[in-house]
Amino acid sequence: MPQSGKKALTSLTGHLLIAMPQMPDPRFEKTVIYICAHSAEGAMGLVVNRLFDGITFTSLLHQLDIDITSPARELRVHFGGPVESGRGFVLHSGDYNREGSMPVDDGVVLTATVDILRAVAEGQGPERAILALGYAGWGPGQLDQEMQQNGWLHAPADSSILFDPELDGKWEKALAKLGINLSMLSADIGHA
Repeated sequence: MPQSGKKALTSLTGHLLIAMPQMPDPRFEKTVIYICAHSAEGAMGLVVNRLFDGITFTSLLHQLDIDITSPARELRVHFGGPVESGRGFVLHSGDYNREGSMPVDDGVVLTATVDILRAVAEGQGPERAILALGYAGWGPGQLDQEMQQNGWLHAPADSSILFDPELDGKWEKALAKLGINLSMLSADIGHA
């Protein structure tokens, strides 16, 4: 039973986290993050609208000793977040579900095994996929506090936004999904 005066945690798993225009952390400026897990222990998500500079899918396959010289399909490598940037994740449609895959929400699955990269390269992976290096992570209560301080907005995930290959404008589309006009937002934290 929650203690009086404390608000019960509402899980944002399967939601889009949208940075407010005044986001002070440049790593998250104008980002859209898909929340893969959110509980009393903390939260984890992947930035879905920013690329990881300087690395391609083919070069990543080579680094992982996956011997495919001409992949059947190329994935762009996204900056998933600042935590463990050497660790890879594939957020994808539910048509690929193997051992090591974790369903997140209706039709969205997270897989962090090398096997999915091989499957994509061989043309047998999921129909829609986002490959990300690193992730965004929050400790217990940290995300909730940042939201209370007007750092983030959230909306139910929309696969047309989530898997949209056009990254420019994804932040604006996510805000528009909430009916938010950028010109109506205050730049001052805590003020409307």
